[in-house]
Amino acid sequence: MSPIGQPIEVLLVEDDPGDELITREAFEDNKIGNNLHVVRDGLEALDFLYKRGEYVGKPRPDLILLDLNLPKYDGRQVLEKIKSDPELRAIPVVVLTTSSAEEDILRSYKLFANAYVTKPVDLSQFMAVIRQIDEFFVTVVRLPGRHH
Repeated sequence: MSPIGQPIEVLLVEDDPGDELITREAFEDNKIGNNLHVVRDGLEALDFLYKRGEYVGKPRPDLILLDLNLPKYDGRQVLEKIKSDPELRAIPVVVLTTSSAEEDILRSYKLFANAYVTKPVDLSQFMAVIRQIDEFFVTVVRLPGRHH
């Protein structure tokens, strides 16, 4: 839960059902109060963020967990779009990927990702990462754009 007790709106952009399940479990196990919204490709992510089609009326996310390797638009294209849009750029984006290639890391930061996390295969490591994300973005940094 956020410091004032409201759940955090989290958008997970992930095409792998196994990784989605691990993310859900990690949030639940860490008792992180959140509404997890899941989209499966870059186009759905942009539709969610711009509230188009089936995503009309969806909340603005407080945090985006973005996989780099996605169908339709890849995560790099989605990240670039988010960070070049004055309305969206304040939303923290954590890039999740199985790649630990230095070029991917550098490119993500050049595109203004807020953090970069290499997906560990080990569930307990992944849960530790989710806990760190929660602590960093939810308790240390007050999220911009939230009006309570």
